[in-house]
Amino acid sequence: MTTSIFDLLGIIADFEETLNINDINESRSNNREKIVSHLQKMDKIYFKVPEFTPDLEWLNVSQPLKMYDHLKGKIVVLDFFTYCCINCMHILPDLKLVEERYPLDAGVVIVGVHSAKFLNERVTSNILSAILRYNIQHPVVNDKNATLWQELAVSCWPTLIFLGPKGQIIHSIAGEGHRDKLLLFLDVATQYYSSELQPSDLPISLSKNEATLSQLIYPGKICYWPERHQLVIADTGNHRIIVTDVNGIVQNIIGNGHKGLKDGRLEIAEFSSPQGVTCDSQNIFVADTENHCIRKISFESFEVKTISGTGHQGSDKIGGNVFQSQALSSPWDVLIGYTPDGTTSLLFIAMAGSHQIWVYFLNDTLWYSKSYVSGTCLCFAGSGQEENRNNSYPDKASFAQPSGLALSMEDSKGKLYIADSESSSVRYISLSDGKVCGLVGGERDPTNLFAFGDTDGIGINAKLQHPLGVAVLDEQLIIADSYNHKIKTVDLKTLRCETLAGTGQPGSSLFASDFKKSEFNEPGGVCVNAKDKLIYIADTNNHDIKVIDLKDGTIFKMLF
Repeated sequence: MTTSIFDLLGIIADFEETLNINDINESRSNNREKIVSHLQKMDKIYFKVPEFTPDLEWLNVSQPLKMYDHLKGKIVVLDFFTYCCINCMHILPDLKLVEERYPLDAGVVIVGVHSAKFLNERVTSNILSAILRYNIQHPVVNDKNATLWQELAVSCWPTLIFLGPKGQIIHSIAGEGHRDKLLLFLDVATQYYSSELQPSDLPISLSKNEATLSQLIYPGKICYWPERHQLVIADTGNHRIIVTDVNGIVQNIIGNGHKGLKDGRLEIAEFSSPQGVTCDSQNIFVADTENHCIRKISFESFEVKTISGTGHQGSDKIGGNVFQSQALSSPWDVLIGYTPDGTTSLLFIAMAGSHQIWVYFLNDTLWYSKSYVSGTCLCFAGSGQEENRNNSYPDKASFAQPSGLALSMEDSKGKLYIADSESSSVRYISLSDGKVCGLVGGERDPTNLFAFGDTDGIGINAKLQHPLGVAVLDEQLIIADSYNHKIKTVDLKTLRCETLAGTGQPGSSLFASDFKKSEFNEPGGVCVNAKDKLIYIADTNNHDIKVIDLKDGTIFKMLF
C-alpha cells in the first residue's frame, strides 16, 4: 500500500510526541534511540520528494539545483518560509548555527523554499532584498506558486522538512523554538547516514557579493527630533543609528557598524538590526530588534545603555520584571508616550515577536490604578495569539506582528495607533480605557490574516498590504503601506484611506511634483515634522530617505 504525504506527516507527528527534549528525566541516549528507530521506519517507507521543476527561480547559486544531482548524498533541510514572517526570522539564528556546525563538506545542506504569503513576496527581486537584509547565505528557491508547499502538505511558516541522502523525507518540524531538537536530530541523522553522505559541491554564488554599497543599508525606521530639529535614522543593515540635520548632514553616528550587543561610548556601541527609534529632550530610545532589547542613547553622558531585554529572545507574554532581567521578543518599534492623564512619560513597544504591545516605565508610574517602579517592562495589550482581534479589554485583544506606532493626544483620551502588519490593518488603543479597535484595513473575522490588497476606501473597506509604519500629522494618519510600495493617508474623522504617493510597484523614480507617479520599494518607516508639513520616509529597499513637502507639493530624495 502506497503511503501518502498525509500518512507520512501523521507518522512524524506521532514520533514527535515521543520526544522529550526538554524533560530533564529523559536521557539524551533515550531520545537518540528513538530518533534512530524513527529513521529506520522512514527509510522503509521511502517517500521521495519530487524534483525541483525547471521553471523555479533560484538565489545564492549560479545555477538551479537539482534534487537528485546536487543534493544527492546530502541531508537536506528544506526551510519553508515567507520573508514577512517574524517566526521565520526567529529561526534564522538556528539555521546559522546548523551551517556553522555542519560546513559544506559535512554533507548537510539548507535550502530555503520561499512560499509567499503576500503577493508582493512572490517577486524574486523582493526576495533577494530580504535575503540580503537577513544575511541568508544558503540557496533559496522561489516557490511562488506554492507548488512544493502543496506537494509536501506544508501548513504553516516556518516548517523544516528533512530529507535523507536519497531524497526521502525523514522528518519535519513546524514553528519556532525547536533549536535543541533540530540539532539533536541532525547529530543523530549524520551519524546514521554517515556511510552515504557526500561532501557538498554546490554552485554557491552569494547574492550579497553582487550587492552595491550605499551610505544607508535597508533603513528601517526614522523619527523627527523636534527639540533639536534633527532626524534619527535606524540604519538597520549597518547595525547603527545615524543622526542628521534636516538637510541630511550627518551629526552623529552611534554604533561601530558591527553586529553585536555592546554598551558604552557612542562610537564603540553595537546593535543588531535596530528598527524603531524615538526621542525625548536628551535621549534616543532604540528597538534593537535582533538583540531583543531596548537601548538608550544618552546625549548627556554620550553613552549607549541597555535598559530592557536580556539579549536573547524571550517567550514571556506578561512581563513585569525590571531592566535587563525582562526578556523581550523582537521589539520592532518604540515610541515615547504618556500615562492616560498625560503626566508621566513612558515607552510604548511594538513587540512583533510576541504579537503584543508593551510598555516600559521611565519613572515610577501609576498605570491603570497600579504602581510600577522605574525600569519595569510589561505587556499592555494583546493575548499573544496572532490574530486581528479587537476587544474592550486589552489583554483579550490580539495583534498580528505589530510593527509601527504613532500617538495622538489631541483629545483628552489619547490614541495609540498600530501598524498591525500581518493582518494588513491599522488598529488603535484608546489610552483612557485600553479598548482596542480597528481603524482601516483587515477584516471582521479576527483569524483571517489574508485580507490584504491595495484599495482606497473607508474603514474596513480600505485594503493595505503589510504596513510597517504610521505617523500622525494634524488630523491625518500617515501610513507606510510597505508591500504596496505606497504612502497612504487616513482622515481620522471620516476614516477614509487614500493613496498619497506611490505607483503600487517597486521602484526608485521620483516625479518632483507628482506624488502618485513617484516610486518606493517597501518603505518601512515614516515620521513627520508637523510644523513644516514634511513627511520623512525610510524607503527601506531603496536604501534612502525620501521627503514629501506638503506645503510645496514636492517630493525629493534626501542626500547624505
